[in-house]
Amino acid sequence: MPKKIDVELVENFLVVWDGEAGSELYGKGFYGKPLGIPKPKVPVFKVPLIIDLMEGLYLVEKSKITVFEGSERKKVTLKKLTQRARRLYEEFEEKYAVYRDLREQGLVVTPGIKFGCDFAVYKFGPGVEHAPYMVSVKKSESDLTATEIVKAGRLATTVRKRFIIAVPDRVRKKVTYLMFKWFKA
Repeated sequence: MPKKIDVELVENFLVVWDGEAGSELYGKGFYGKPLGIPKPKVPVFKVPLIIDLMEGLYLVEKSKITVFEGSERKKVTLKKLTQRARRLYEEFEEKYAVYRDLREQGLVVTPGIKFGCDFAVYKFGPGVEHAPYMVSVKKSESDLTATEIVKAGRLATTVRKRFIIAVPDRVRKKVTYLMFKWFKA
């Protein structure tokens, strides 16, 4: 079994201080962002790797990282990390179900805030390609207006992405994806 990478919980982020270990983790799935390098062309760097809580939870579940906190390096449990993420992310369970499902399909998932959505999704990874998909997570009982769909679709078209609504079903542990394709009439 490969050695887990040590990660420190700092406020609402996880930090891999060891550049070599951070490069290794980044190279195995584009996890996190190297500090000061938006989209590295090669997955080798000597700066800390910053991981958000959603990615961190997934990496803990996959036994890739061990999370510590404070100067005494107290181990942070999956339960504590999950509680922190619930406070940080609105509708965390739904978003995490979609994040996990997309990762399990072999896709690279990053925060989509700059596109006005929950996730930017890549087939190959940032720096290798532009994200072809922008994903918004909605509960099955959520209202969605035609205006919201048109706004998201126009934005997606402007940034050359496919707009996808992901609807997780917690009971059946399944995610339904609705992809919109825009065309000129």
